[in-house]
Amino acid sequence: MAEPPELPGDLTAAVRALSVADVLAFGGVGLAGQVLPPTAAYQAVEAALPQRAADVRPGLDWLLDHGSPAGRAYAATLLGRIDPAAGAAAWRSLRREPATFTSFFGCLMGQETLGEYAARQLDEG
Repeated sequence: MAEPPELPGDLTAAVRALSVADVLAFGGVGLAGQVLPPTAAYQAVEAALPQRAADVRPGLDWLLDHGSPAGRAYAATLLGRIDPAAGAAAWRSLRREPATFTSFFGCLMGQETLGEYAARQLDEG
């Protein structure tokens, strides 16, 4: 797999972690509210967006092209935070993706395709 572009601080490592994520979770999961490594990586990139969006953008673009299904969902989500039109375009491009990933919403775990998730993001948009 190609390596992500160099980003400031620990953001390259965070993007690399997201590129192999097999789980999509935006907060703690399970009864203990455990924060999974991909969630921590997502939160690190998200925290950098207000001041460093231009620096982070190449990593998000790379992640959309090279990431796992969950990693691509994280990338589209983050991209939508800095450029809503680009985020919507990313979700549209992912609508037909058949690859699956595990998603957590609190204590609830499920499996879905990236395409199903993308379609829902566009509907809720």
